Amino acid sequence: MIKRRALISVSDKTGIIAFARGLVAQGIEIISTGGTKATLEQEGIPTIPIEEVTDFPEMMDGRVKTLHPKIHGGLLGRRDLTSHMEAMEVHGIQPIDIVCVNLYPFKETILQEGVTKEQAIENIDIGGPSMLRSAAKNHEFVTVVVDPKDYTQVLTEVSKIGETTLPTRQKLAAKVFRHTAAYDALIAEYLTDSVGEKDPETLTLTYDLKQILRYGENSHQQAVFYQTALPVSFSIANAKQLHGKELSYNNIKDADAAIRISREFDQPAVVAVKHMNPCGIGIGATIKAAYQYAYEADPVSIFGGIIVLNREVDSEIAEKMHQLFLEIIIAPSFSEEAFKILSSKKNLRLMTLDFSKKDQAREDEKVSVLGGLLVQNQDIVEEKVENWQVVTKRQPTEEELKALEFAWKTVKHVKSNAIVVTNNHQTLGIGAGQMNRVGSVQIAIEQAGGKVSEAVLASDAFFPMGDSVEYAGENGIKAIIQPGGSIKDQESIEMADKYGIAMVFTDIRHFRH
Repeated sequence: MIKRRALISVSDKTGIIAFARGLVAQGIEIISTGGTKATLEQEGIPTIPIEEVTDFPEMMDGRVKTLHPKIHGGLLGRRDLTSHMEAMEVHGIQPIDIVCVNLYPFKETILQEGVTKEQAIENIDIGGPSMLRSAAKNHEFVTVVVDPKDYTQVLTEVSKIGETTLPTRQKLAAKVFRHTAAYDALIAEYLTDSVGEKDPETLTLTYDLKQILRYGENSHQQAVFYQTALPVSFSIANAKQLHGKELSYNNIKDADAAIRISREFDQPAVVAVKHMNPCGIGIGATIKAAYQYAYEADPVSIFGGIIVLNREVDSEIAEKMHQLFLEIIIAPSFSEEAFKILSSKKNLRLMTLDFSKKDQAREDEKVSVLGGLLVQNQDIVEEKVENWQVVTKRQPTEEELKALEFAWKTVKHVKSNAIVVTNNHQTLGIGAGQMNRVGSVQIAIEQAGGKVSEAVLASDAFFPMGDSVEYAGENGIKAIIQPGGSIKDQESIEMADKYGIAMVFTDIRHFRH
């Protein structure tokens, strides 16, 4: 009677000793290679070297060792077909019943600082995926294991009934093809980027499961959170949660929006977000001043919001935030006393993020639509004040110019049609997502209230006619920044001159849908 055989060749040795011992205890022979073979034998587990099975030496620095008919024939041969079994007997091919393989650490290699392309290429596994795919294809007869988390289930079933069940083999095979597809997608992405290909004919993406969410945008929708296979340091996916309940779908989207806005500022800044739009942004000489400005910008809408601070949270700020109902607070760090104060609220999520990496988060944005995917690079463009054009008779004052810079950094993160009214350190009014631009102007100015006279206004896109400028002028706005580019630009310019408004054109639009 032919003894059952398992082929084990793993880069990740986690749990492999116990797994191999369990198989041997069930009378299963172990075929192994290289480092795995040495590891098993060091623990007293007998193995059959791969070259003894193939009658062919390992060669080319290990590039060729398992790519052989006696391996793949043993994996692919169907036990229910006489012709397959006869061919195996004629050619001296023994069936392989279990394959336990995980792959060269390509991902771990390319994540290393200073890794060369040659090093990356050498960590592209060929034999491993080939064995996994052969075994997974023939899962009706072969058990294939790629994840150490599955060792226990396989051993349990083998010890109880002598083999794994078909449903288990089917699930393990599906996992293998997900695994090899993700592995190949990462290699494809790396090589595509390395040759500067911008618009490949096919787009291969891979993401790792981060969290199964309680529900989606609404309670009747299911949702899952995946993160990029290559971690992005400055992202909500990579933020460290110190306290509070699990993030929800809407929490994640809002936190992402807040993190993106905070990236605009190097000086102490605080961003409060509600429903994907900023409800208050403040900058100042200190983080305490910035927080006070952000809070005062809209003390009503901040209720139930998300706050991102780009400096450590101390006890004084913590005491102020403790008085509010907030969903999430994100900062580089929390002082010991601040954490003690805020963590007294059991549901409040406290998270830390490495703000030193904020300029590295430049991955493409991907948005799903029915039947497809939209991909674009982020709205990150270097804008210099000296390239802006003043198109009105009146020039902005130095104070107004600072306010216009702040307003312009803010408006790009507000849903279109977007209008923001600010001074040089805080948002005063925000009009977001209206179907016409004058509607957003009215909302922003109304929210700014009595502070309009000391404020400037920013529009994410051009004014299609002079009505928005007229409304702004009637309500005391003294400076406006906008892209320009409308066929009726002259109408807006003349209206600005009528009210003594300084108007700046940037020539860059910042729609955000």
